[in-house]
Amino acid sequence: MKKILMYCFLAASFTGVAQTTTTTTAAPPAAKEWDVSLYGFIRTDYIWDTRKSAQVREYNLNLYPLDVALDANGKDMNAVGQSNFLSVVSRLGVKVKGPDVWGAKMSGTLEGDFFGNTESSIGLLRLRHAYVSMDWSKTSLTMGQTWYPTFIPEVFPGVANFSTGIMFNPFGWASQVKLKQNFTKEFSFAFTAYKEREFTATGVTGATQNAASINSAIPSLNGVFQFKGKNLLLGAGLEYKSMQPLTVSATNLVTTEKVNSSTLFGYAKYANDKFSIKAYGISGGNLYNLVMLGGFTGSVNAAGIQTYDPTKTTSFWVDIASNGKSIAPGLFFGTTKNNGSSNAAGTMAQIYMRGLSTTGTRVVDNVWRVSGRVDFKKNKFRVTPELELTSATWGDADLHGKATTNLKDVSNFRAMVSCVYSF
Repeated sequence: MKKILMYCFLAASFTGVAQTTTTTTAAPPAAKEWDVSLYGFIRTDYIWDTRKSAQVREYNLNLYPLDVALDANGKDMNAVGQSNFLSVVSRLGVKVKGPDVWGAKMSGTLEGDFFGNTESSIGLLRLRHAYVSMDWSKTSLTMGQTWYPTFIPEVFPGVANFSTGIMFNPFGWASQVKLKQNFTKEFSFAFTAYKEREFTATGVTGATQNAASINSAIPSLNGVFQFKGKNLLLGAGLEYKSMQPLTVSATNLVTTEKVNSSTLFGYAKYANDKFSIKAYGISGGNLYNLVMLGGFTGSVNAAGIQTYDPTKTTSFWVDIASNGKSIAPGLFFGTTKNNGSSNAAGTMAQIYMRGLSTTGTRVVDNVWRVSGRVDFKKNKFRVTPELELTSATWGDADLHGKATTNLKDVSNFRAMVSCVYSF
């Protein structure tokens, strides 16, 4: 009996030791290789306008008020009010982080909204961002579709209107390769090569969508120097692009004629706990793809081939806003000017630009806008009423695509309320 009890005691002891050893030497949980998170918002805009405007997606985004158009009784057909309720800018995105590749931290973003790519596709899913980033200690590489490099995510107007300052601030996305080098913690340089995608480059009559960009062997090239301190952000950049509208002329001749243009831009932002002030300026040729005034003029040479010259646009805006956690008022002012092309197009001229009337004889000279807003915020919910006045000067177009005579000013007053629930 004693031997039986001894064997039982020894067995119990070994079992206890084994359990203790297993618990104390258990391997740590495996590192998480993938991280996937959803984000976005549900948004509804309530809009009232006093005049018809050049617009996008059922007046969700207004560009500039339309020129005076008189009927048989001498009444302006564009001096009528309009309104709409829309939720098409509601957004959904996913962010992904994965295992390192070649010593770089990997991340990706896929994002869309329901704005559609054309007026007929409003309400359908539209691709906004689809890119992968590789980040080393001082160098990063971005590949895919994301913001045009002239659009600065840290410096754009905080207006309630979905335009985010369109007509005065560049806007849109492009497929690109961007290499960024951080020289110090504050100072960096980014070089981007991209192809116009959305919004598209302007084209000539009969050309397919984005043909001017596709026909060009050289992508648009952009370089930006940036300083980023605790409260201050400064940047300046230069861009060059070469568009080829056609490979075969209207007279069925091979052509290699291009629209070559350059652009200068600069920006600044100061922000603290109480307020922020942002400013941006840009001057360049053929800014059509940035949803700004501009494009190019064309004339037929002696060989029967059309040659091109970019129209030049200058624009500036400033935005001042409170950084209040629950109530945050803001004020925006922007102005843009059509400076026309450098060379006279000749008697066979054609104008391909944003800001041209449907008749092709009238063109926008300048546009300015002032707006005021107040953000009312609670948790992830925001309600923003905004009042906005946009004024445009129209005139008869000369051979440079510039308004010179018979100038007329028209204005549109917009009142809107934007409601956003973010997640």
